[in-house]
Amino acid sequence: MPSRTSEETFRRLLELLLAGDMSAIADLWAEYGTAEFPFAEGASPRQLTGREAVRDYLAGYPDLMDVQAISALTVRHTEQPDTIVVEFTAHGRTVATDEPYQLDYIRVLTTHRGLITRYRDYWNPLAAASAAGTLPELLGSLRPQAAR
Repeated sequence: MPSRTSEETFRRLLELLLAGDMSAIADLWAEYGTAEFPFAEGASPRQLTGREAVRDYLAGYPDLMDVQAISALTVRHTEQPDTIVVEFTAHGRTVATDEPYQLDYIRVLTTHRGLITRYRDYWNPLAAASAAGTLPELLGSLRPQAAR
């Protein structure tokens, strides 16, 4: 069976996200693939290396956010056949507050033989913290040590 394209892999990731199957999402990573979060702030990691690090990172996600729909999905192919740029909006509810949320994302995904080797997630940490009900904690973590 031929391996999935980068777009097919990403679409599978979205299906699994909607199903809340974080372990299966981690299985889409190559053994030493990376996940990068260039805009991460506070306690959020900037990079994860390896499938198991991704699995550990995603394990508690369903306890925080309940993703119920994906809209405005646009996939842009690049000159590198295994790399795509994806824009989309996630809709759902914050588990802790039961409040609805809507977050916009841009992701750059590179795969090899259908497995993710590099995943760059350009998300807005302020919007995500606001949706998760953790904005005060995030803002507190951004203050200089002397101000605490």
